[in-house]
Amino acid sequence: MSAQGLNLIHHAALPRTGEGRGAPLLLLLHGYGANEDDLFSLAPYVDGRFLVISPRAPISLGPMSHAWFNLGFSTEGIMIDPREVEAARETLCQFIAGVIAQYQIDRTDVYLLGFSQGAMISLSLALLNPGLAAGVVALSGRVITETIAKIPDPGALAGLPVLVTHGTGDVVLPIHHGRESRRLLAELPVELTYREYPVGHEISYDCLQDVNSWLTSLLDLRNPSVIN
Repeated sequence: MSAQGLNLIHHAALPRTGEGRGAPLLLLLHGYGANEDDLFSLAPYVDGRFLVISPRAPISLGPMSHAWFNLGFSTEGIMIDPREVEAARETLCQFIAGVIAQYQIDRTDVYLLGFSQGAMISLSLALLNPGLAAGVVALSGRVITETIAKIPDPGALAGLPVLVTHGTGDVVLPIHHGRESRRLLAELPVELTYREYPVGHEISYDCLQDVNSWLTSLLDLRNPSVIN
């Protein structure tokens, strides 16, 4: 669906415990070459209080294949154009603002969950826009080095909950990317949780369980009287 006033095609799942208006938002950001269908299958498994929205990335790579920014591949590794990352971040900021207005969401109740390239852009959004995210989940991705260099005020990130997970058998983004992300994020005043799983470039059952528990704990802290 594409709702009026929103700049990205997307799927939306209303909370299972009430109406969408005023609910906490969980934004699902898919990986390179995927689309809005990819992570939307997680919607029934996350905390029922969330309004879950899964947008389609704006760059078309082919039928039902999309990206937040292009990737170049060389013998030196994956190449990223920082200007395209910035454009994707601006596009998502606009989209989030539209969702907040349409569903009357509290601006402090926005949570990001990204996989692979979606994890990269989720971290960029959260780190370069302090206060935008109440929590960010980065699955099988990495921190973009230029993002760290562009953080205007690291102190403004104090207390930001961040969950990073990675598969030890990942051959798309090998485990050293996850461990480097842990090192870089540990130098910031965020509340970092890091998990590894004996899997490849995927979201395992154990990972999903940990993600859901982590997100539920954040909601419980903010809304202790509301039961999942």
